Amino acid sequence: MMFGGVTFGFWNIVIYALEAGFVFVVSTLIFDFVHWMLHRWGKSKNPLLRTFSRWHWVHHSFLDRKMRVHGELVKQNIIYHVVPEYLTSMAGTVIFFVVFPWPPVVAIMAIRTVMLGLTLKEEGMDFNHMTMKRVNGQQNLVWVGPSYHAMHHIYPNNFYSSFMNLFDLLFGTTCEFESRKFVVTGAGGAFGKALVARLESLGAQVKVLKHGVDFAPGEPEKAREALAWADVLVLAHGAKSVDCYNANHRTFIELIDLFREIGRGRLTPPEVWGLGSEAEFHGDFGQESLRDYAGSKRAFAAKALDYYRSPDLIYRHIVPSAFTSQMGPGLLSANAMVSYALFFIRRGFRYVPVTYTTLAYWNYFRFRFQKAAGDGIAEAKPAGAAAGIDSRPD
Repeated sequence: MMFGGVTFGFWNIVIYALEAGFVFVVSTLIFDFVHWMLHRWGKSKNPLLRTFSRWHWVHHSFLDRKMRVHGELVKQNIIYHVVPEYLTSMAGTVIFFVVFPWPPVVAIMAIRTVMLGLTLKEEGMDFNHMTMKRVNGQQNLVWVGPSYHAMHHIYPNNFYSSFMNLFDLLFGTTCEFESRKFVVTGAGGAFGKALVARLESLGAQVKVLKHGVDFAPGEPEKAREALAWADVLVLAHGAKSVDCYNANHRTFIELIDLFREIGRGRLTPPEVWGLGSEAEFHGDFGQESLRDYAGSKRAFAAKALDYYRSPDLIYRHIVPSAFTSQMGPGLLSANAMVSYALFFIRRGFRYVPVTYTTLAYWNYFRFRFQKAAGDGIAEAKPAGAAAGIDSRPD
C-alpha cells in the first residue's frame, strides 16, 4: 500500500517503527542536553540565556524541592515551561525529516502533541510531575519514572534525563554530592580513606564513624545522632581474618536497619553504599584462611539483596576486586578503586562492579537472582566467628 509517496508493507512498518524509536531516543537526548544547558545558563553573561534559565526555574517553583505543586503557578508553568518544552522537543524531532521518510518522524511528532494535550488538560501535572510524599527507592536505570524525575526537583543539578535515561548515563549526572551529608565507616582503611577525600573534594559534608567508639556489634544506637544527620551511609569497614562475622555482616545490618528506621519519614529514602567483595562469587577457594571471610561476605550479600529491592532505601552494593590495603596487596590502589566505583555511582548504578578480574560482573547474576535472606535463607554465622571481638576497619 502506498500513501504520501511511501510504502506501507509489513517490513516497511517494522523499519518505520525502528526509525521512530531512534528519532524518539535521539530527540529526547537533544532535549535533555538543552535542559542541562538551561541550568547552566543561569550564570551566563548573556542576558537572553539568563532569561531562558529563569523561565525554566518557574517550573521548579511550580513543583518545588519538597515535591509540592503550587497551583497559583499553573499558568506561568504552562507559558514558561510546558509550551517551550514542547517546542524544543518538536525542534529536535523535525530535523529527522532530512534523514528518514516522513512516517516515523510524524509518528513521534503526533505522540509529543498528544502528550502536550494531556499535560495541558491536567494543568501541567503529568506522569512525572505531581505532589509526592515519598520517593520510591526503586528507580529504573533505563527508563525515567516519577521517583527518578522527582530526584531532579529535589536535586536540580542532577537527574536531567526526561524519558529514557541516556543523558545521565552518558554524562554521569545521577548522583548528588555537593552539600550532601555522608557518614562513612572504615575511614581508617584504604578504601574508606580514599573515598572520604574524594567526597570532600566533590563538596560533600562527611562524618566518620569509628568502630568501638561510634558503633559496635549490638550497639548501633551509638550512631543514631550521626545517622539522623546523614543523607548517605557508606559502610567501608570490614575484616579479613579476625571476627569477620561481626565486621562484615552484623554491624552492616545493624547500621543499615537503624538508618532505614530513622529515614522512614523522609521525602527521599536513605541512601546506603555497602562494600562487598568478589568473594561473594568465588567463595573461599577451599582455603581455610578465607573461609570465615567469604562466608561473612556471602551472608551479608544475601541480606543486602533485601535492601537492594527495598522501596525504603536507595541501596548500592559495591563489589571490588582485591586492592592494596591493610588486608594485603592488589593490582590497583584504593584511589583507583574509588574512582572506578564513583564512575558507576554517578550513572545511577545500584550494583557497582569495581573489578579488573571481571568476577564482579559475573557476581551480579549470583547477587541479583539469589534468594534474599528475607526469603527464608538462614543467616548462618561462619565457623570460628566470635561475638563481641573488635573488628578491624578495611
